[in-house]
Amino acid sequence: MAVEHAYDYAIVRVVPRVDRGEQINVGVILSCADSSFLESRIELDEARLRALDPSLDLEAVRAHLAIIPAVCAGGPAAGPIGALPPRGRFRWLVSPRSTVIQMSPVHTGRTPDPAAALERLLETMVRMA
Repeated sequence: MAVEHAYDYAIVRVVPRVDRGEQINVGVILSCADSSFLESRIELDEARLRALDPSLDLEAVRAHLAIIPAVCAGGPAAGPIGALPPRGRFRWLVSPRSTVIQMSPVHTGRTPDPAAALERLLETMVRMA
């Protein structure tokens, strides 16, 4: 039987108009400290965002979302945050913000395969069935 590891995850949300509070789930960040796993997957449904706010600057949203996988990967491309260990980068990514890009509260789970758990969360929390 495969060993299960605890993991933490947060849903990445775009809130086109913070004053209205409407949001669309666009990705997942998953951290598994036992295996030094930190990855994110982003899938932006531009048509759904445009339905909430036709004037939304999608180029700016895409640029801000692109930072998330870079920080997960770490290293110089992620700037000073990239030098932190994976758990530090995760905590930085999921810290509360009052901006167009927001994170859900952090949730936990157990899995033998963090990459498969990330895909399952993306399928259930982000993609429209």
